[in-house]
Amino acid sequence: MKSDIHPKYAPVVFRDLASDTAFLTASTATSSKTIEWEDGNTYPLIEVEISSASHPFYTGKQRIMDSAGRVERFNARFKGFGAKK
Repeated sequence: MKSDIHPKYAPVVFRDLASDTAFLTASTATSSKTIEWEDGNTYPLIEVEISSASHPFYTGKQRIMDSAGRVERFNARFKGFGAKK
């Protein structure tokens, strides 16, 4: 195997903007933003819009979609569209 071709892993803090939770992990991603972590060290900060802390699949809080209302609005909007004259 070739040496020095793999990216280097470093500790990074990911912060979920939706749930305002953060976690420290190793990643190859970097950022110019930094944050002081609970251990007193400063780490690069990567802000994400959604993570396992806020995703409905992991939290079990699914949003219920109003599919009946959507169908009725669609039918009302396109009523008679494509009808033969």
